[in-house]
Amino acid sequence: MNVLLVDIGSTYTKMSLVDTEQQKVVGSSLAITTIDTSVMDGYHEALAALKAKVGGVKPDKVLTCSSAAGGLKMVAIGLGPNLTAEASKRAALGAGARVLKTFSMEFKDKHKAELDALNPDIILFSGGSNNGDKLNTLNNARMLSTCTAKAPVVIACNEAIAKDVDAILSPHFTTYVTENVMPAVNEINPDPVRRIIRKIFMEHITLAKGLETYVKDVGPVLMATPDAALQGARLLSEGYEGEDGLGDLLVVDIGGATTDVHSIGYGLPKWGVRFYGLKEPFDKRTVEGDLGMRYSARSLYETVGDAELNSYYVANFDRATLDRTHNIRFVPHNDDELNVDVAMAKAAVRHSMARHVGAIKIEHDGSQNIKYQRGKDLSSFKAVIGTGGVLVHAKDPKFILALPEGELLPDAAAYYIDGDYLLSQMGLLATEVPDVALNLLKTHIRLLK
Repeated sequence: MNVLLVDIGSTYTKMSLVDTEQQKVVGSSLAITTIDTSVMDGYHEALAALKAKVGGVKPDKVLTCSSAAGGLKMVAIGLGPNLTAEASKRAALGAGARVLKTFSMEFKDKHKAELDALNPDIILFSGGSNNGDKLNTLNNARMLSTCTAKAPVVIACNEAIAKDVDAILSPHFTTYVTENVMPAVNEINPDPVRRIIRKIFMEHITLAKGLETYVKDVGPVLMATPDAALQGARLLSEGYEGEDGLGDLLVVDIGGATTDVHSIGYGLPKWGVRFYGLKEPFDKRTVEGDLGMRYSARSLYETVGDAELNSYYVANFDRATLDRTHNIRFVPHNDDELNVDVAMAKAAVRHSMARHVGAIKIEHDGSQNIKYQRGKDLSSFKAVIGTGGVLVHAKDPKFILALPEGELLPDAAAYYIDGDYLLSQMGLLATEVPDVALNLLKTHIRLLK
């Protein structure tokens, strides 16, 4: 079977043709995603480039993911900012969403106006562990029901009142009731929410993003690109039916708008360290919207600052980041421009990892110090995989990916590069033939010396 895998990204449309019987990538190509006109223009350009390489493309099946036009925009509503609201945010991120805002505690009139202005694609409504808070969650539902935004609402709150919440919201929104995203205090249950988000994405979001023609002429968009990448990373980590994966791993995806970090592994505390706070999902994704190479180049400069960027390469980053923000198709043409990109990417990796990794705090108890860990301990993770154009085209991608020393950061990891942009595409292929997808990932992910 020949399968055409298509990733319609925010900047590039990437595709690969895979022969599943021979378990090989027949050919790959990419083109600029043409959001301003029609995504079909970029698709046909990439398809023509692929045909020129392989002498014709006649796939038996086409599998597609997309993050075009900003991807999947969500708003999460919960109660405790460090509990149900945070659990909702993590579940949404794991499904490939871009979380615009998380509302916690009491949902008020001023929040309604803000939510309406954000105009999200999906609203995730949570609140209370099972048999926990009811009154505040019901009040939040009543306030939400008066919003003018008409996005679908995923209800993942206290299951004792989920039907009551649905009765309040369903006259005003399309609603989907699922399991509580935080069934017990500090316990996260993300998978049911993720399944519903994927369902909504397939049914509604692709139509709202101007992909109607693509869906009609080519086929459905199965999932958001970040979700596909997460599925690919999880397959590569865990393996499949007796075929070993790489074990606990990190993926750092440096894009034009964001830098995404995926960690696959529990990251539990070492012996003698106690855990506190909301437990982490096995497959965690964080998205840093201020750390990008093009759309977010200016915010990266403002976040990181001249001193750090110039410690990697001395240049006029004020001007360089403005140029990249105003020209998202900017391509380095000389060593100076390339080194500026390298410095920006190095800073994006450093700061995105600092936000993704857990933290240790020490409390004094009489004559002893007690260590508490919040978030994941990544120190034992064995692989760090980089992807994104700046890494693929860098002369020394390992310099960009190399993580600083830190108590919870990997201390003996091997570094790899996804030079063929296969993670998201193999996440798609895994829905059909996971064994083939795993084999291709292990073949094409290149170890950096």
